[in-house]
Amino acid sequence: MTPTRVVAFGGGHGLSASLRALRHCVPGLDLDITAVVTVGDDGGSSGRLRAERGGLPPGDLRQALVALSGDHPATRRSAALFQHRFAAAAATPAPALGAPPAAVGDPLAGHAVGNLLLHGLTELLGDPVAALDHAGAMLGAVGRVLPMSRQPVGIEARVRGVDPEHPDEVRTVRGQHQVAVTTGVVESLRLTPAAPAACAEAVTAVRAADWLIFGPGSWYTSVLPHLLVPGLADAIVSSPARRLVTLNLVAEKETSGLSLPDHLDTLRRYLPELKVDMVLADSTAVGDPVAVERAAESLGARLVLAPVAVVDGTPRHDPAALGAALVPVLGADR
Repeated sequence: MTPTRVVAFGGGHGLSASLRALRHCVPGLDLDITAVVTVGDDGGSSGRLRAERGGLPPGDLRQALVALSGDHPATRRSAALFQHRFAAAAATPAPALGAPPAAVGDPLAGHAVGNLLLHGLTELLGDPVAALDHAGAMLGAVGRVLPMSRQPVGIEARVRGVDPEHPDEVRTVRGQHQVAVTTGVVESLRLTPAAPAACAEAVTAVRAADWLIFGPGSWYTSVLPHLLVPGLADAIVSSPARRLVTLNLVAEKETSGLSLPDHLDTLRRYLPELKVDMVLADSTAVGDPVAVERAAESLGARLVLAPVAVVDGTPRHDPAALGAALVPVLGADR
């Protein structure tokens, strides 16, 4: 019997939660997991590496690899190493007379080891997909991690009300980080370049998939960018796979004022041909399900409600609970 081929789209903590949930499904389901990751990050360690050395921002790719890492003690230690972030070095005494000048600041501070390793592997192997496959082998990953494009992208949004003194003024906000923390209302989104080439391996995975999973995650900066890559969007629409959308638990800064039905409406706005089979939402966070159910039906989907949040009340998905909710969905016959 062939495994169920699942492709999960996203970036950052949302995709990580989805991948960990899929791993919880594995005892009950035989899954072949592929993560397709956004490449627009321009903040923190990823932003520094991207600005200073070029190439893909590695942070979201690293997090996906760690989420899929194996359970052997050695690979767990390797996963912890990938996540280890260098602290600022202790102050050093002034150099002796005639010694070379000390470096300004601490160039390692703030960098995650896995980010540096992925960047080094890409330089060594000459290809980011080869680097990710090699890193996945190092971590005993139970799936494959791919970028949505081999070229980094910029994210731009037209945002209304960035300046509280001019609430009706629309401005362009540039960069994933700035869009993610904007205090205004995002009215439109675009990538630069406008039509980046899709990663060929990601397109192949999408066309061969049984399920495509979107969300949870930052809607404008992690979920929707995949729909703006023409080759990937075409593959998503034409794939024979079923499609599942996992909704967020609360609004983030970038989705302030965007209701859960609005989240679904934006998918159709940026990819009108998209059809969805299932929408999964937390039974508590969804509130009155009628509006969400109608929005799901407009995409051709059925709404599934389940308790998928952590029990401490924080707005985070519980991978075990999310996995338990996914098993009957992904295991259902057509």
